[in-house]
Amino acid sequence: QVQLVESGGGLVQAGGSLRLSCGASGRTLIWHAMGWFRQAPGKEREFVAAVTWSGDNTYYADSVKGRFTISRDITKNTMYLQMNSLKPDDTAVYYCAADPNIAVVPTTPRYWGQGTQVTVSL
Repeated sequence: QVQLVESGGGLVQAGGSLRLSCGASGRTLIWHAMGWFRQAPGKEREFVAAVTWSGDNTYYADSVKGRFTISRDITKNTMYLQMNSLKPDDTAVYYCAADPNIAVVPTTPRYWGQGTQVTVSL
């Protein structure tokens, strides 16, 4: 059983930065691709970014390209999302996810965290 736990959310002003972390327990995720999703109030959950198990390849939604950076530290079983130039539209609950298949991560990953709130004020 894999458990994912997000941290690092909070309140920040527009233009600011936050760094989210996703830690895994229960088993190693060394062979799993991982990703971030977000869900704003009244909206469907949407894909934000994904990273392969090696960390060599990354993928981003157009809305965050150039502002967000996904990375992972296999030795710490942890994934990160560095968010810069934050906008009020980035306000959402952010979820981390994992799956052995990178092709599945942007749509239906097998494992999910509980989410962490990010609020961007004007």
